[in-house]
Amino acid sequence: MRIVNGMVFDGQCFRERDVVVEGDRFARVEPAGATGSAGAHDVDAQGCYVIPGLIDVHFHGAMGHDFCDAEQEGIAAIARYEASRGVTAICPTTMTLPEERLAPIVASVAEHATADDEAGIVGINMEGPYIAPDKVGAQNPAYVRSASVEEFARLQAAAHGLIKLVDVAPEQPGNLDFIHSVSHDVRVSVAHTCTDYDTACAAFDAGARHMTHLYNAMPSLHHRDPGPIAAGAERNDVTAEIIADGVHIHPAMVRLAFALFGDDRMILISDSLRACGLGDGEYELGGQQFTVRGNRATIANGSLAGSVSDVMACMRTAVQRMGIPLISAVKAASVNPARALGLEGERGAIAPGYVGDAVVLDRDLNIKHVVLRGRVLK
Repeated sequence: MRIVNGMVFDGQCFRERDVVVEGDRFARVEPAGATGSAGAHDVDAQGCYVIPGLIDVHFHGAMGHDFCDAEQEGIAAIARYEASRGVTAICPTTMTLPEERLAPIVASVAEHATADDEAGIVGINMEGPYIAPDKVGAQNPAYVRSASVEEFARLQAAAHGLIKLVDVAPEQPGNLDFIHSVSHDVRVSVAHTCTDYDTACAAFDAGARHMTHLYNAMPSLHHRDPGPIAAGAERNDVTAEIIADGVHIHPAMVRLAFALFGDDRMILISDSLRACGLGDGEYELGGQQFTVRGNRATIANGSLAGSVSDVMACMRTAVQRMGIPLISAVKAASVNPARALGLEGERGAIAPGYVGDAVVLDRDLNIKHVVLRGRVLK
């Protein structure tokens, strides 16, 4: 199968190329027309962009389901929806819950058998419970606790080693020691935190290399009290997630984040909830109710609960409403998350040997086709 006549993203720019897919992998990327005219089983991408399948490293659910339900039917429904939206690889995200609830959740994700029309599961993001009680956001403060190497090891065993990200508030008792102990085996993210600049620097010195939904649930930038954002921006090896759904963050602050971190370190995420793909109404998240009105989801106290946008919609919003260049947005939604998860050479690029995940977009960034592991899904 081939994707022909499209403007193919090569990691730095778009070039008119044909893409040859063999089995579930990209085999060759050739000058347009080099392989002849389009055949019956080819995808004609004339006038379209061809980008790698997107990767969402931080989201909770969609289509009425949440990963914390620990139900195989729900995981399948979420993964199927994400694939249909051009999100071909996913990192299901947990909440702040007791260990006895987290263990079966991560086990259910690790044991899921991915169907042909479902996004591939490439990791688990453990967002709670090692966060700050004063920055819980929509998570349940009753289950917040200091990080435990022993508990994390048990959860990682239950997940068959699939936990790729663990969120930590470094200022909480014992959490810096935890970062130092586990950072060689899992990517640690500074998250849901009240940390100051110095403690954030200590966290990065200890091995943290990621920041969860930048700006949200952390101290803001201040010229006399720079906080964790400045600390992360100064480290060339720290990646930063951002929710560009048009609700969580003003467009100017999204542009500022890309300017501070550069487009090689920004990662677009959705942080989507079970309401994603549905309409207005009342829903549940980690034992708490939240309300969706339009594109905004809030808990009872008015705090944002997460988003109702998939990461493809966030990428489109970043480009069309926030002034982020398309090349930068594509990197932030595919190349950079693949690198953060340790998937270089496997995902995040249209290149020989990589998994054959691609999305064909028209010039308005609407999805024309999704190629999932070498097969046309849409």
